[in-house]
Amino acid sequence: MDPVTTCDFCGRVESDEAKTLTWTTAVERGRTRYYCDECSRAHLRAMEGKLDSEWW
Repeated sequence: MDPVTTCDFCGRVESDEAKTLTWTTAVERGRTRYYCDECSRAHLRAMEGKLDSEWW
């Protein structure tokens, strides 16, 4: 069974590893979080500013 990756912002679920290559990862308070390509694009400035996702 393939590992499943879930977007921590919108909840999108993806099991195809090739499709998650465009996803973004971030470490917030010691926890690795995953964001799909759509959420990554929508919140790029906040990510670059190192804001925690609760501020988006």
